[in-house]
Amino acid sequence: MDRTVTHPIFKTYLLHWKYILFSGFFMLLASCGGEKETAATAPPVTVHTLVFLDKTQSVNVNKGYVNEKYRQALTDIVENNMKNKGDKLEVYFIHENTSKARALSLTVRSEKDNLEGANATDREGIETAFQLALQREKGIYLKQLLTKMNQQNTGASNQSTDIWASLPVIAKAGEDGSEVKVYYFSDMVESVKGSGRRDFHIKPPVDDNQAEAAAKEDIKQLAKYTIGSPQVTIVSPFEPTASVKENNPHVTHYWQTLFQELGGVSIEEL
Repeated sequence: MDRTVTHPIFKTYLLHWKYILFSGFFMLLASCGGEKETAATAPPVTVHTLVFLDKTQSVNVNKGYVNEKYRQALTDIVENNMKNKGDKLEVYFIHENTSKARALSLTVRSEKDNLEGANATDREGIETAFQLALQREKGIYLKQLLTKMNQQNTGASNQSTDIWASLPVIAKAGEDGSEVKVYYFSDMVESVKGSGRRDFHIKPPVDDNQAEAAAKEDIKQLAKYTIGSPQVTIVSPFEPTASVKENNPHVTHYWQTLFQELGGVSIEEL
């Protein structure tokens, strides 16, 4: 016969702690579920794409190879980067006054209807309607981009190539927390006359050591621009058979070093 006697006060105390433990357990489960739901329904980070089109004498988009390569690259940019409401694409012309030469600004307006509570059929319909609206926008954007690509610059500004001036534009783009993607459609031959500037048409780097030394010297002026960690791509106008004199690899190395010094940014070259 069990003669164990539990005092009423102890029973009350035990029940009280059981209640606290179970309440805490269920609150933890609820909070975990809430976090998953928040993560699942959080809007995607907007993408801010910057396209810098070289409008100086050294790049001729009328050449068949260049035109086709640039056309395909712009098509891919629109398709891959303009996917959600708020995604933005800006075009700047590279020439004497690059930072003030914004030629185009586009923002995705299409918006997907709320999927909450929708059944499978409704979800499919909402997704289809959104994709159709988005593709219509993309078609319009691509036409505008190709028009800007083919636009000729016959003014005096085509004598200078100020790529440095793209850096404050990149820094500005990342201020709102967007994912920044940068594309240079250029031979990347910086050419600006004046004290403390580079003119790679007149004096290009002759080897990688010289290119690195120049970049590390120039970073003293350019480190004031906080560009973050953008994705940077150079879409060069050179054919695969281009000579080293025409497509100087040390110029590319200069830019790779400069962006690394600015914030550990790697460059992809197409």
